Amino acid sequence: MIHQTALIDPKAKIHSSVKVGPYSVIGAKVEIDKNTEVQSHVSIVGNTKIGKNNKIYPYASIGNDPQDLKFEGEETKLEIGDQNKIREYVTINPGTNGGGGITKVGNNCLFMVSAHIAHDCTVGDNVILANSVPLGGHAHIEDNVIIGGNSAVQQFTRVGRSAMIGGMCGVVRDIIPYAIAHGNRSILQGLNLIGLRRKNIPNKDIKILSDAYKEIFKNDDYPNFNEVRLEYMREPDVSFSTKSLEGEINFYD
Repeated sequence: MIHQTALIDPKAKIHSSVKVGPYSVIGAKVEIDKNTEVQSHVSIVGNTKIGKNNKIYPYASIGNDPQDLKFEGEETKLEIGDQNKIREYVTINPGTNGGGGITKVGNNCLFMVSAHIAHDCTVGDNVILANSVPLGGHAHIEDNVIIGGNSAVQQFTRVGRSAMIGGMCGVVRDIIPYAIAHGNRSILQGLNLIGLRRKNIPNKDIKILSDAYKEIFKNDDYPNFNEVRLEYMREPDVSFSTKSLEGEINFYD
């Protein structure tokens, strides 16, 4: 059902099952798949594709121009998956030519009031951004991450899967997978044990991760990748974590 006051460009591709509330605006290049609900006063513009069973709350702004001074109106994209909840005043921007031209959001995420996903970000599945969490441009947030309220993630920062970041944090360095971090400038505190157990990770695997991380960070100056890789190279989660740390890292200055 589409409310009579909604403004939808006739070129937009909107599935017949989509609900659009009063005074919402949907642009010509927008695609919205079945059973998605767009409530009142939502703006969805640009080259934006939204999947199935999403719920978008009032005053969200999706697909408008990136907040990047280098952006000059080039054709870029925003893709949002299925079963996401996008709460009031959330803003999600498309990509830029300087970052691959696309911003991508996975499935089953919750973005609480006033969260912001900047240009060229990649957000995985089952991610929770609490109230007023901004992601800087090119941030990479992997699956099952939780970021507490009023925490800000600096541009180009990577947060590994199943990590948890406390509230009021400034995340200026990469966060390893399965970790928990908090503080005014987020400080690694160890493994996110609660999160691992919620995901039904076997205790033996948690022990392996714990031993590996102790080995990685036993030297305060720099992580001990080579020894860890030799000892734990057959453990996929440890291998994944060391690769995360060795990538485009600003985790260690």
